[in-house]
Amino acid sequence: MANLGKRSKKAREGVDREHLYSLEEAVKMVKDRAKAKFDETIEIAMNLGVDPKHADQMVRGVVSLPNGTGRSVRVGVFARGPKADEARAAGADVVGAEDLVEKVQGGAIDFDRCIATPDLMPLVGRLGKVLGPRGMMPNPKVGTVTMDVTGAVKGAKGGSVEFRVEKAGIVQAGVGKASFSEDKLVANIKAFADAVQKARPQGAKGTYINRVAVSSTMGPGVKVEPHSLFGEQQAEKA
Repeated sequence: MANLGKRSKKAREGVDREHLYSLEEAVKMVKDRAKAKFDETIEIAMNLGVDPKHADQMVRGVVSLPNGTGRSVRVGVFARGPKADEARAAGADVVGAEDLVEKVQGGAIDFDRCIATPDLMPLVGRLGKVLGPRGMMPNPKVGTVTMDVTGAVKGAKGGSVEFRVEKAGIVQAGVGKASFSEDKLVANIKAFADAVQKARPQGAKGTYINRVAVSSTMGPGVKVEPHSLFGEQQAEKA
C-alpha cells in the first residue's frame, strides 16, 4: 500500500472505514475534507446485487439531477437539416452528420455527451468501437437517440447524468461539486439513488443495493447506510 501524504492522512482522520453513516452525515464529512485547490467533484458509488454479464441484470438509465452537476458539458449532436439547426439553437457544441462521423473516426472527439436523431443511427453505428468504450454511444434507452433534440441537449447541459453498471456490479457518477451546499448534494444523491432503484432489472434477486459510498475527487470514501437514501417504503425494497 502506498504511503499517504499529509493531506490524505488528515482527510482520513475521523472517518471510520467500517461504519455506515447516514447520507447527511456522509455528505458533511466529505465536504469538510474536500480541501484541494480546485472545486472537487462529489461522487457516489453503489455496489449492486446484479451480474451485468446476464442481459436481464443490466442496469442502465439517465437521471436529471435537481441541482445540476456543476460541470460544463460539451454536447455533440448527429443530425441534419432542421434538426441540426434545432440542436445549435439549443446550445449544442458540435453538430454534424457525415462530416462529424469522419472527424470522430479521425480521433477528434470534441464533446462529452453524444446525441443522435434516429435517422442518423446507421451512420453513428460505425463509431461503436470509438464511442462505445467511452460510454458515449447514443442509446434510445437513455434518451440520447431522439427526435426531441432540444430537450436532449438542454437536459445534457442542465445536469442529466447517464449511469450504467460496470462488470463488478458497481454504478458510479459525479453528483455535484464540493462548493454545493449540503442540502443540494443530498437532493442530487437521493435523485440519483432513486433512479438506480427504479432501474432495478427483473433478473435481480435478493438485496439489490449492497453498499454505497460517497467521496470527493481527492478525499476518502465514506460509507453510507443504504436505507438513508430512501423513504421507508423504498428502503424496504432496496
